[in-house]
Amino acid sequence: MSTRTPATSTRTQVAIVGGGPAGLMLSQLLHVSEIDSVVIDNRTHATIETTHRAGMLERDSVRLLVDAGADRVLREGHKHEGVALRFGGVSHRVDFEDLVGASCWLYPQTDVFVDLHALRADNGGDLRYGITETEVHDVTSDQPRVIYTDAEGATHEIVTDLVVGADGSRSICRFLVEGAQTYFREYPFAWFGVLVEAPPSAPELIYTRSERGFALVSQRTDTIQRLYFQCDPTTHVDDWSEDRIWEELQVRLTGEDDFRLHEGRVIEKAVLPFRSFVQTPMRHGNLLLAGDAAHTVPPTGAKGLNLALADTRVLAEVIERKLLKNDDTALAEYTDRALARVWKAQHFSYWMTAMLHRHDGATDFDERRQLGELTSIVESRAGSTYLAEGYTGWPRA
Repeated sequence: MSTRTPATSTRTQVAIVGGGPAGLMLSQLLHVSEIDSVVIDNRTHATIETTHRAGMLERDSVRLLVDAGADRVLREGHKHEGVALRFGGVSHRVDFEDLVGASCWLYPQTDVFVDLHALRADNGGDLRYGITETEVHDVTSDQPRVIYTDAEGATHEIVTDLVVGADGSRSICRFLVEGAQTYFREYPFAWFGVLVEAPPSAPELIYTRSERGFALVSQRTDTIQRLYFQCDPTTHVDDWSEDRIWEELQVRLTGEDDFRLHEGRVIEKAVLPFRSFVQTPMRHGNLLLAGDAAHTVPPTGAKGLNLALADTRVLAEVIERKLLKNDDTALAEYTDRALARVWKAQHFSYWMTAMLHRHDGATDFDERRQLGELTSIVESRAGSTYLAEGYTGWPRA
């Protein structure tokens, strides 16, 4: 129980802790259903807007954005109708449109945030950023409360019907779910990611398996590339000069087709550890979790943001049934419906990761088996279809 005395108290139907893409999307979907919400986040708007985050959107994620009123993705996003699997120095294209009639859109997560924030601000959304000392209380009561401190040091209270924790992988809301079971896997490798000033080296993403480890060729804009290569989780970015980075990437991409990356100035570099995490249930009383607060996946399958948006679609429906139709069974459905997709995505991400990365201690048998798996995928329409279906997102039921 908090001993702080609030300077103000706000009454709303849904308090959303976390103002990233998931929190904003949920707020927008609730607004369309005429359900009030307040969104809070301990980060400032400027911090989120200037944090570079990659983004590959599934077809249903794009539909969700467009239907919500954020259609800039169709004008400025890059439609990708396939990817290339590169191994043995040769690229093999997997044609999504031919296989499953679907595509993905390369559209940075930062842009998704900008679009949804502008949309909510334009239609009067109550968005509060740069707050501190957030506490969530009484989630099993009919009136949960969120208490926080603003940038000036004043304490505020939000009294609500429901609380949604969309507060990311460092969630405070997650720990309020009593009796939760967690599933966790930490991988023995990481990605060394760089943002570079150079035009795209390929029209679509290239997932590369080489004898030196995995590499990924991606883009961010027409003048900025995003590139990754497999590394040890203990790697320090300062140990890697630009020349060393480019040498390693070029070696991993080399092949009989003489493919070479377009080089340029490295403007950002970071080491990204690999983890898989799932917490169940995703609901306790009148508290519900969404996105990274409840689950994370390795980036290989490009599922993180898409799973968060899929959560909000289910959440908006069950919240509408609960608050507008007095359906007391609605919230109980949320965990099973959300996790059905989450576990499919966990498998897909694990499969892609295991198939493309070099594993410490791998024997010659392991190496050749891995190449056999990749060959089977690209030579089989059924195998390629499975990859295409998982990558573009399983169609909404």
